[in-house]
Amino acid sequence: MPAPPIDARALTGEALSVTRSGDDGVILKLRVDEQLPPRRAARFFMLKRDDRMSPEIPRPFSLYRQKGNELEFLIKVMGAGTQALAACTRGTKLKIVGPLGNGWPTLDGAGAPWVMLGGGIGSAPFYMAIEQALAGMDGAPPAKREQLFYLYGAAKRGFLYDLDAFERLGVPTFTCTMDGSHGSKGHVLQLLEHLQARGVVPPKVRLLACGPEKMLEAVERFAHERHLECWLSLETLMGCGVGICNGCPVPTVVEGPHGAWPNMKCCVEGPVFSTADVTLCGMQHA
Repeated sequence: MPAPPIDARALTGEALSVTRSGDDGVILKLRVDEQLPPRRAARFFMLKRDDRMSPEIPRPFSLYRQKGNELEFLIKVMGAGTQALAACTRGTKLKIVGPLGNGWPTLDGAGAPWVMLGGGIGSAPFYMAIEQALAGMDGAPPAKREQLFYLYGAAKRGFLYDLDAFERLGVPTFTCTMDGSHGSKGHVLQLLEHLQARGVVPPKVRLLACGPEKMLEAVERFAHERHLECWLSLETLMGCGVGICNGCPVPTVVEGPHGAWPNMKCCVEGPVFSTADVTLCGMQHA
């Protein structure tokens, strides 16, 4: 039976700052009570306030940035749990469980280029992914360092969270919005096809995607039709984060390596999955 990662633990911490980002987002910066080694991008933590303002069940959030025991989370403010976190002030006490789940594969400079597709708040697991990829390619020829592309889409400009910070990372970054208020008009797959048609991005790439479920379903179909390797970071709702409640099942690919089981648990076997292992739209990949 899948179990939580061995480095997961219950932590206490306190808020350092809450900074607005976009129309409805915040960046919560906190300090935990012990020093943490660097964590792989796309892993997550369960967060809640240590008072009655937060719901009893904590909420999962991808780690956005890390510097030792200082952690940052990019949060879209929606319901009671995120509203409580957005209302933190310096010194607000927090309960934290993590790090949980697995992260992106190692983004090396060998093989096909990596194309990261972020949708709205789905940008959260990509900042550290880019940082770690560039660090791993440190000293590599420029051609190798140019094997990363970040494509970021949203409904409108105000949902492209912390865009300036991504652009400062120094990898080719392209944006699109459904209303045309920033970048190309349309969604990220249309943007990708446009860039491929112009020769900016080659046809053979490896895809990483995080965003709304309908977007991830479309990315899965796109990758399957073009025989591309693809990994998805899922934003599935979770109750416990450690594999006990069985509240975050993800259907497996019947012909895939985990097809003997009908589902995998997003919290302990994800949130990052290869589309060779799971399917969001019931596709058979044989």
